[in-house]
Amino acid sequence: MALWLMPMLLLTLSVVAASNTNKVYQPCADARIQRSDGFTFGIAFSSKDSFFYNNSLQLSPCDRRLSLSSSNAQLALFRPKVDEISLLTINTSSFFPDTFGGYMVAFAGRKYAARSPLAFVANNTYVVTSFTLVLEFQKGRLQNLYWKRDGCSSCKGKSNFVCLNKQDCAIKTASCKGRGGGSVDCSLGIQLAFSGTDKHLSVLNSWYEVENLRQYSLYGLYSNLRDSLTSQYNKFF
Repeated sequence: MALWLMPMLLLTLSVVAASNTNKVYQPCADARIQRSDGFTFGIAFSSKDSFFYNNSLQLSPCDRRLSLSSSNAQLALFRPKVDEISLLTINTSSFFPDTFGGYMVAFAGRKYAARSPLAFVANNTYVVTSFTLVLEFQKGRLQNLYWKRDGCSSCKGKSNFVCLNKQDCAIKTASCKGRGGGSVDCSLGIQLAFSGTDKHLSVLNSWYEVENLRQYSLYGLYSNLRDSLTSQYNKFF
């Protein structure tokens, strides 16, 4: 199926082609993966209601019954390496999530379609810039995508942030570059991890590694991402 959204950005850690056995590059197609494969998935940005069919059933953005193509939705595509901890980034210097509805959904697959719950990103008042996304596989098939929250522990005691719904650290939108004279880089950072098993029943361990690392600062793992929000505010990521 042709994608109905225009990609905004494609930026991931590199995938070693020699070890990649997954030749499926479309997010709205099914794949079975093994460790070290590349895996393509998308994140759609739109309004909350546009992800629901008949205002009741949340569907994958690949489902034609949704009207995302006519709702000013935007798409980011990624192809990380399976079972490696990755940091995905979306540059907001010219893309403001609140102008496209302020919510996002991660997704992949068709017959074996999977999608994450809705995640709030931004409105005119607040923007959330740091997320953790877990991709769960069983026998190499994607079963689930979900956002893992830390209950605002990462920004506890930091006056520049507020805790939204007791789960997300947010900064005032007016503080962002290009928004009301702000100076903060509010680009989105999505830490990605994997769980479950691949097509050879090998266990995917990167999520457990993230859990174990949460007691330490992860900023050092991504030291090349200078001038990010996390470096400006005590490198809390």
